[in-house]
Amino acid sequence: MLFKKKRSSLDAEQHELVENAQKRIRQKKRLYYHFVVFLTGSLFAIIINKFLNILPEKNWFVWVITAWSFLFVIHFINVFFTSKFMGKEWERKQREKLIQKQKNRIAQLEKEIETEFESETKKKPDEE
Repeated sequence: MLFKKKRSSLDAEQHELVENAQKRIRQKKRLYYHFVVFLTGSLFAIIINKFLNILPEKNWFVWVITAWSFLFVIHFINVFFTSKFMGKEWERKQREKLIQKQKNRIAQLEKEIETEFESETKKKPDEE
């Protein structure tokens, strides 16, 4: 017990920074993986449509690639733009805002209960 280390707030902050960095790395890795799968899937859609002659009169691979491109763009925006605007700092501010609302509501309820209790105690001596 004599040499037991205490966790400081610095360690907690560093741990949070490392977790956030790991999360961002996972997000980017998944995006790159999605891009590779998108390219491979698009190539297979073209091959299936044109070279294997599955509904060759219709270019359905264009619709598949267009829909998948749309999903990829949404994924890209989520990773590189939304995460910056709605990242850890945004989450912290929202959490603090909600906690403050809850505290205000609790204080308001306590005040209402207190006034009701005071009004009931004032009425009781009159009833006796």
